[in-house]
Amino acid sequence: MTDTVEQSTMRKVFRRLLPLLFAMMFFNYLDRINVGFAALEMNRDLGLTPAVFGFAGSIFFVGYMLLEVPSNLMLNKVGARRWLARILITWGAMATLNAFVFNATSLYAVRFLLGVMEAGFLPGVAVYLTKWFPERYRARAVGGYIIAGSFAAIIGAPASTALMTYADGLLGLAGWQWMFIVEGVPTILLGLYTWRAMSERPADADWLDEKEKRWLEQTLEAERRSLGDAHHVSFLKVAGDARVWSLACLFGCALVGIYGLFLWLPQIVKNFGGLSNMEVGFLSAVPPLAGVLGTFVISRSSDRSGDRKKHLAFVYGMSAIAIAGSAFASSPTLAYLLLCVTGLFIYAGNPLFWSLAASFRTGAAGAATIALINTIAQFGGLVGPWSIGLVRSSTGSFKLALLTIAGFLVIATVIALRMRVTPHADQHEKAGHEPARRSV
Repeated sequence: MTDTVEQSTMRKVFRRLLPLLFAMMFFNYLDRINVGFAALEMNRDLGLTPAVFGFAGSIFFVGYMLLEVPSNLMLNKVGARRWLARILITWGAMATLNAFVFNATSLYAVRFLLGVMEAGFLPGVAVYLTKWFPERYRARAVGGYIIAGSFAAIIGAPASTALMTYADGLLGLAGWQWMFIVEGVPTILLGLYTWRAMSERPADADWLDEKEKRWLEQTLEAERRSLGDAHHVSFLKVAGDARVWSLACLFGCALVGIYGLFLWLPQIVKNFGGLSNMEVGFLSAVPPLAGVLGTFVISRSSDRSGDRKKHLAFVYGMSAIAIAGSAFASSPTLAYLLLCVTGLFIYAGNPLFWSLAASFRTGAAGAATIALINTIAQFGGLVGPWSIGLVRSSTGSFKLALLTIAGFLVIATVIALRMRVTPHADQHEKAGHEPARRSV
């Protein structure tokens, strides 16, 4: 009977929540990376150098880092439904305003404000999942919406370049301006829908029956008790947890590759020579398409084994090998194929990371833990896009930049293998439990 209730409950939860979270993540990633496609024309129209464009890509993360922890604490205070809806509406407005930048300074300002408005979204969603998905379902759930980032690149790449090509000159606006408008406004509409449609917790879900609500609440409550959610954990104790810093440094190194590579991917592909913007769009969609396959296969393997560390080390190690190989490839075709292999592995690390980060603590301490990890990790967003721009400006090629990314991915691999992820003693002793010995 319990198995039947569990199966029906989780089937409903997956069907109800994942499409909405998928849509959020889709537009989140699209509104981050579409500036990379705009750069194919925008840089020329506004007179932006590679270094200036790289800095514009990185300044987003300054605003993101400043408001990350306060935003996630506000989510825990006012509820996910209200706060995530606010984030969507305000970041959608800033994403749309990208269409009206007119020089480097205005681009810096809008990208900075986009980071401010978006701060707290990803860790906020990770915290929200702990209110709905027991730990044994969590990697699949995270994988189910994280792959929306890959789909945003798969669909967004040809869609963005098509808008730039066919809407150019409409009502006196450039194609890249129409791209920002058409891709920014839906985020605002999604925020309004989220305010109305999202359920805060299982007890509020009129789409679950009473047995299903009771089973889910009891299962999640048992997990919270096992993590010591019954007592208060100060922010200083969270900040003093070595696991937080290990995971933050690991993900920060990974983000150098994720944001550095894929923000510049359209221009790297364009640099292969003789390609139209439409061709660049379609070719740029293949690495994230490979990432969808990698995410499904590796997340399922991780859930079956219960291991996150070794899977993280594997995906980042393989990404480092592939991207370094791309830098030394003897032909553009081989270089491109190795970038596709990089996409296969590098995207697959995201659901593993968020599942692991969400498993450390719950409640307000969980929100602070995830926010702090993600805030520290954003140094990868600062380093990746800007460093590639600087190297591109000084050397005229992407080779050294790709090798730099590979180096950071090697560091991420080493950290994943060596970091400790067992529950911290302070989570158990005050709750009347012995410190757990099993790895997360």
